[in-house]
Amino acid sequence: MTTVIEPDEAAAGERPRQGVMGRGHRVATLGIVLVVTFLAFESMSVGTVMPAVAKDLDGLPLYAWGFSATLIASLLSIVLAGGWVDRYGPARPFMIGLAVFVAGLAVAGTAPTMWLFVAGRAIQGLGSGVPMVALYVVIARVYPEHLRSRVFAALSAAWVLPSLIGPAVGGAVAQHLGWRWVFLGLIPLVVPPALLLTPTLRGVRRSGAAPDGPGRARYTAAIAAAGGAGLLLYGLGRTGWTMAPAALAGLAGLGYGLPRLLPAGTLRMRRGLPSVVAVRALLSGAFFGADSFIPLTLTSLHGFSATTAGIVLTVGGLGWSAASQIQGRSTRPREFFALLGAVLVTAGIVAVTFALQLSGWAAVPAWIVGGAGMGFAIGSLSVLLLDLSPEDEQGVNSSALQIADTLGSSLVVGAAGALVTGFGTGRLHLGLAAAGTMFAAIAAAGVVAALRLEARK
Repeated sequence: MTTVIEPDEAAAGERPRQGVMGRGHRVATLGIVLVVTFLAFESMSVGTVMPAVAKDLDGLPLYAWGFSATLIASLLSIVLAGGWVDRYGPARPFMIGLAVFVAGLAVAGTAPTMWLFVAGRAIQGLGSGVPMVALYVVIARVYPEHLRSRVFAALSAAWVLPSLIGPAVGGAVAQHLGWRWVFLGLIPLVVPPALLLTPTLRGVRRSGAAPDGPGRARYTAAIAAAGGAGLLLYGLGRTGWTMAPAALAGLAGLGYGLPRLLPAGTLRMRRGLPSVVAVRALLSGAFFGADSFIPLTLTSLHGFSATTAGIVLTVGGLGWSAASQIQGRSTRPREFFALLGAVLVTAGIVAVTFALQLSGWAAVPAWIVGGAGMGFAIGSLSVLLLDLSPEDEQGVNSSALQIADTLGSSLVVGAAGALVTGFGTGRLHLGLAAAGTMFAAIAAAGVVAALRLEARK
């Protein structure tokens, strides 16, 4: 059994030079990094091969749903995970979530139609939300406070290898073996990190004041928000009289669910914890929205192959990893890096939108800036969330942060898909430019929210 060092014990007895790879944390750090590496391979590869999937399954109208279905479904699992982890500890939720995610990979990889592919992606979403919430709680309860920023920097470092080879390998596999093997080939990768992390997961204690669980009201709110997001995106993708009722019903579902799932004041960008969650939602939506449509732009407008298009996404991931390492080792306030990141994400999206109208390769330096912005912001926001959360609310608040990530990304990607589809294939360049403008505006709202991270004293 791996020895689990509690934060209060570590603060009193840990040697100053011991870091995240110190004797008491080495196995936990390696397990966490490997799990995130596995999930990162999936994330980086799927974005590259989606144009090939849409072409093979004749599914361009459902292109955005290949991303949004995963994100919307993960909303339900994230809500379940928050109370589940707080009540029972992270071990069982982590393992079950990872198993469901693998099942989704199998369904997506064998899907004969675009609708079944989207269903597989939804199953992936049901599984993917739980492990990430569990890992946040592991970080909060295993590592002392002064090491948390370094742990999140290590998580970003886990994206280095997937960022270097994930998009290119995914594109090469799709080009030479078929896109299905991008999903099916990832399945064996789940075993090593799961086995390595198991002792640490079992050794993490439960919260001493854990709530009884999310409760029926929270589940209802999650269903309303997820259903509302789906209906809104469905309505945006339709034409004629059916559009308005679906969109209005979707807005009603979101209006009911979100205030019950996120910290009070999140939608108003209230200072402190609510603004931490708001910034994550806005930056994730803007960055991953742009990241999802860069491969489509490169392959459709500039004649790039799937392999070559992956290189552009690679540099964004490298910028993310490098910036995260810088913020993780710095003593500057986390609020500084979150604001810096929001500014750089906005600048990167503006630059890449203009660059893609001129040349595919011109997007490379622009997306380094955008990726660096996420590297500075995401880890810092994670640290701020844990610092501002009482121990018995770490699971629920980590759940809220993941909800902000997934819902922000799904709504923005889905809305951009509807926008691009509305322009039609004959005016695809205009639709993609309009989507880029929308992404930039959302990122700019993230800058405003990042100015409100520090709570009033």
